[in-house]
Parts: sequence; C-alpha cells; structure tokens
Amino acid sequence: MASQKLQIFYTGATGYIGGAVLQLILQHPKASTFAITALVRDAAKAELLESKFGVKTVVGSLQDLDKLTELAENAHIVVHTADADDEAALKAILAGLKRRHEKTGDVPHFIHTSGLALIADTARGAYLASNIWSDLDVAALDALPPTAPHHAADLLVVKGDEDGYARTYIVVPGYVYGTPSGPLYDAGIAKKTTILMPWLADVFVRRGRAGVLGGGKNAWANVHVQDNADAYYRLFSKVLDDPSNLGHGREGYYFTENGECTLYDMCKAIGEALVAVGVATEAEPDTLSAEECDKYFGKYGDFEVVSLFFANVRCHADRARRDLGWAPTHTSDEVLKTARGIVDAVVEKQGLKTKT
Repeated sequence: MASQKLQIFYTGATGYIGGAVLQLILQHPKASTFAITALVRDAAKAELLESKFGVKTVVGSLQDLDKLTELAENAHIVVHTADADDEAALKAILAGLKRRHEKTGDVPHFIHTSGLALIADTARGAYLASNIWSDLDVAALDALPPTAPHHAADLLVVKGDEDGYARTYIVVPGYVYGTPSGPLYDAGIAKKTTILMPWLADVFVRRGRAGVLGGGKNAWANVHVQDNADAYYRLFSKVLDDPSNLGHGREGYYFTENGECTLYDMCKAIGEALVAVGVATEAEPDTLSAEECDKYFGKYGDFEVVSLFFANVRCHADRARRDLGWAPTHTSDEVLKTARGIVDAVVEKQGLKTKT
C-alpha cells in the first residue's frame, strides 16, 4: 500500500542539477518502496513525470507556501534542489517538517542545495587566493556572515536541525558543468544547461570578444553534473541506511568539487571557440570595463554577478569523500572542453551566422 512506502518530497525535478539527482534516486535498489511527490511548475512535464516515471506530481511553484508546508509535512525525506535562496519557501518547508515532528515524533531528513558562492571572496579577478576551504572546517563555516551568498538560507536549514525537529544536510556544489544525459533529459523534462560558462559565452558573443575582470586570476572549483548527482545519491542512500554516522546541521555541509579552473582559462577557452565559429578574430580575453560589467552582468538575486564570477571559490570536498565514499571521475580539464558546445548553442540562440 502507498501508505507503507517511504514518503519523499522533491523540488527541482525539472532542473539541471535536480533532474540528474532524481534519475539516480529512481534507479535506487529500493526505489519500489519509495513514494516520491514532486512539485513542478510545468503541467506538461508533471504529466510526463507521472506517466513515464511514476512520480506523483503537484503543479505549483515555490511561491505556493501552503503547498510546500503540506507536502513537507507528509514526507520523511525532503530533497530540495529548486532554489538556494528562497527563504520564504525554505521557511514553509521547515514549518511542514516541524509540524510532522510535533504530530508524529518522526525526525524527518532534509537535503538542501546551496552553492559554493557561499565562500566567494572579493578578488574581482585580481589574484589567486591562497585559502582553500574544507567542508570539515566547521569553525570557518560558522564564521561566515549571514550576508554571504546563500548563507541566510543555509542558516535557516541549520537552525531546523539545532531545534531538533529535523536532520538537515546542505550540499554545496561548485561550478556544475557538463551535458547531463539519461531518461529525464531524453524525455525533455529536465534542463540541460548550467549557468557560469553559458552566461559568459552569451556576454562574449554579444560583445564580439572574450573578456576578463582583473586578469581572471581567480579560480572556481568545479564538478561534473553526473559526479555531483552521485554525491547527492550517496548522501540520500546513507540517510536511508544509517544516518546515525552522518554529519548534519552545522556539521552537515557537503561540498562537491573535483578540481578547479581559473576564470582566465575559462574565458580564453570561450574566446578560442568564438574565433573558431567566426564570431571573434582574437581569442585572447581583454579587460571588461566597469560600464560593460553593468551592461552585461547586472545582479543575480542580491549579488553582483561579475563579482561572483571573478571571485575565488577554492575548496576541497573532504566530508563528501570521507563520509560518503564519493569518488568523482570527471576532471577539471573537461571544463574547458565544454566551451565550443556552449558557444555553438549561444550563437544558434542568438541567430548569428558562423563559419561553415
């Protein structure tokens, strides 16, 4: 009976990160014992999830706070991959988990998605920082100001754990790259594109040349979309099998990375792709002016995009490797190889003519 199945509430099923994670959960050896309910904005994609994959869906958005609370209350595990910063949505989910605990005594589990902009510095491309963060350094994470990107939301999640009504885990991916594949993507349900390099490529195609801020000496940790999904899957599996040994709350940050690239190298790779398709004549990035930064980048939520892109985000995913047995296989040299495909997609989207 459905009532005897493990109730799971899932957000972000149609997303770039969330689709890859959900695919793996649907392939779990115990998947027949799961009753997964996903909140989905697109009714057509919701129907596909139900008919092709057996995922119950509720059509709605993160603004439907009453739905979020109800759906979270009905779940023993919540996997939230939809938005790292929507504090109202997070409060609604946490309210549901708290209500569940108060009514049933169950301590539900909440896997939340943050992002490594959390540890971004103010380099603006001018230097490569010597500091490399570890997800095992709880004191350093505690010392982050609430104004750090994503951190106000993270602190709400940690507080839920401290209050004892839920066990919480925060997955903190670096730059997630690569073209995901699998049934959810083949069915047209999940998004196939990431943010950082496509955003840069879109700007550089319109600009007619690659550019950097401050020399692009800063570095971003990166992780392939499939490796990233595997970390979530391992965390989910540990929650199922033996959560007693899992770090949670303040000690529940799980970075995902497998190396890093400087922004100069990423922008240069895009520049080389621009030359290859005939959009630019020079591959070497020049300097972005302040006016161009305002024109092309603007803000992403509360944060200046260009400052985030040209910040140092250097870390080691020590907790994920140690506690989850996570062993990513894709390496950073693959990041630069994605530039041509990204540029081709941008050029096609913008309707530009290229070299034949």
